Amino acid sequence: MSKQKISKEKSIRRAKTMTEAVISLVLVGTCAFFVKNTFSNMKDVGSSPYFDQNDIEIPDTTDVTVPDPNQTIYESFQVDTTDKFKGDLILVNEDHQYFGGDEDLVSITDMNYENEISCFTAVDSTYTILRHVYGPMAEMIQDFYDKYNNDTLIIYGSYRTTEFQQQLYEDDLAQSGDGESTRVAKPGFSEHETGLAFDFTESVNHDYNGTGDFAWINANCFKYGFIVRYTEAKQRLTKIQDEPWHFRYVGIPHAYYMDSKDLCLEEYIDLVREHPYDGEHLEFSDNDGNDYEVYFVASDDGSEKTTVPVPTGTRYEISGNNVDGFIVTVYKGQKPVVEEAPTKSFEDSETSDEDTDSEETGDSADESSDGEDY
Repeated sequence: MSKQKISKEKSIRRAKTMTEAVISLVLVGTCAFFVKNTFSNMKDVGSSPYFDQNDIEIPDTTDVTVPDPNQTIYESFQVDTTDKFKGDLILVNEDHQYFGGDEDLVSITDMNYENEISCFTAVDSTYTILRHVYGPMAEMIQDFYDKYNNDTLIIYGSYRTTEFQQQLYEDDLAQSGDGESTRVAKPGFSEHETGLAFDFTESVNHDYNGTGDFAWINANCFKYGFIVRYTEAKQRLTKIQDEPWHFRYVGIPHAYYMDSKDLCLEEYIDLVREHPYDGEHLEFSDNDGNDYEVYFVASDDGSEKTTVPVPTGTRYEISGNNVDGFIVTVYKGQKPVVEEAPTKSFEDSETSDEDTDSEETGDSADESSDGEDY
């Protein structure tokens, strides 16, 4: 190939390369120009006069409360408003009458026979008490006997009909000659008419005073759900003289609390009223570490029914206070009690017509000679 032809090809390639370089430089410069103008024309956008950033509520997740799995959940339970006159915690005294009826009573001696209990007795088979009170009463006396081998206790006062209370009241008026009895409660105002109370005597001196061996009973009765109802220290409130022989069933939680705080039933009813459902509940534990919660619900006296809030999935009890409402007792940590068919020892005993007639008169009229008739 001639030198002239090679030089011509080199010249064409050189010119082509330079042309491409020039075009590249022009493109780069053009892009730089547009980029520069774009940034130069950018402006800060101000906030809209119609928008306030302070209106934005940003959720605060720092204090989110996790639901307590142990928190008690309540539901509404309907009870008859007149049930405020029923239950283990009813207050019966000279100011609050007992409106009884349909008491589930059992003969003390018959129950002793069925349960093969011989460490105590009652005056006769007509002496009765509420069915659910017999069990803790018998257990308390059995434990006393096991400790002291003392089998001299006698139930000298138990359930009374209003008619029998009337008889006692009139007999005392006739003996004293006064227009009003200071020893016998008026008919309808005696705890004995509830079936929740009983009196002790003993077969040696026929004078139970809660001393000697018997001091154990008066000091430990709260463990079985009983209180010594009338003491000299509380006579100003109960209006009844010291009666160490008179025991009243209120249930273990309440008996424990009253004993530990030295409260009579009048004081306790007032105290619970200060702890309504929608306020601070009364919470405490007994000597065995059982936890309780107690609160008050006023009765809806303008309606046949009263709504009582009760816990779900937890054992509870409702009792009227015989005054103005209901007391709910929560057994914290305990499952609801499933009612079972009663055992043979707690079945209704067959009562003859003669026993039925005698029961209508209540305890023996000789009871008035013991010096206690409330």
